[in-house]
Amino acid sequence: MVKIDFKKRIVVVGHYGSGKTEFALNLAFKLRETGEKVTIIDLDIVNPYFRTKDAEKELTEAGIDIIAPVYANTNVDVPALPPNIYAAFEKEGYVIFDVGGDDDGATVLGRFKGQFDAAEYDMLGVVNTKRPLTTTKEEIVESLSAIERVSRLKFTGIINNTNISVETTPDIINSGTEICAAAAKELGTSLKLVSALEEIADTINADEVFPIKIRLKKW
Repeated sequence: MVKIDFKKRIVVVGHYGSGKTEFALNLAFKLRETGEKVTIIDLDIVNPYFRTKDAEKELTEAGIDIIAPVYANTNVDVPALPPNIYAAFEKEGYVIFDVGGDDDGATVLGRFKGQFDAAEYDMLGVVNTKRPLTTTKEEIVESLSAIERVSRLKFTGIINNTNISVETTPDIINSGTEICAAAAKELGTSLKLVSALEEIADTINADEVFPIKIRLKKW
């Protein structure tokens, strides 16, 4: 298994449709498999689909704590932030923050800037270069720079999650790696992981391949 070398507080953000929640869930399970205590926080109060909360049963069975908006998975229009989110910064082990898409979703991070500044954290930008508005280095830099501005946090790494559903090939992932690496360099950070479905992970031309399985939906 690829070595996971992140700070104990991990913020996962990205453009709509980047696959950030799938990545956040897989990261939580991978860390738990190493014996670490893991908490995942659903901070997506923008998109009601494909939420961390949807995998609550599997997370709980694996011994992963989940903190979700008060009205997640209900018919209430405006979910409230988890009331115990501040206490999560003091929890033992890893805490993963799954944040809403784009700068709209990342705005919520600004109110916790003091807590993040007081703790060591990684903010990871999940990118799918086959999604609109993140197909080129320039588009990725523009999208992630907007997230940095509203969150008032800095990216410490980029995750290449390039895919086109079940038709994804190694060449598609590898092409995304080049674009993501170039964008990361311009943002002053680096490409940390290249995600790929477990079935093809061994065929990817990258040092830090992160095998994933679909936990929210079938591609």
